[in-house]
Amino acid sequence: MSDFTVLRLPGFEDERGGLTVLEKILPFDIRRVYWIYNAAGQTRGGHRHHETRQALVAVSGEVTVYMNDGRQVRDVVLSHPGQCLLVEPEDWHRMTFGGNAVLLVLASHLYDKNDYINEAYA
Repeated sequence: MSDFTVLRLPGFEDERGGLTVLEKILPFDIRRVYWIYNAAGQTRGGHRHHETRQALVAVSGEVTVYMNDGRQVRDVVLSHPGQCLLVEPEDWHRMTFGGNAVLLVLASHLYDKNDYINEAYA
């Protein structure tokens, strides 16, 4: 089994719909939030970071995240808004989007182009 962490977020459902909560569970303070959408069939990412940690949640649809930390490789499928994948700085990651997927990303640092490492592990 891999060391990549997928958190289970608490959720509630009734006849009015579903609600998922993300509070007091991430191992970092959130400094940046963004989401990726209208990317069906597309691949995004393809990098790792010097410092930034991230949490990924497919709030709609399905996103497959290829993860490689230099020791192990795994595809993590996010298909429910109650799943939250932690992406550590050393995790080279690439996301492939299914139809109507929306990926929410919570990051520990503000955007800095110098924080990106584009070379994959050999």
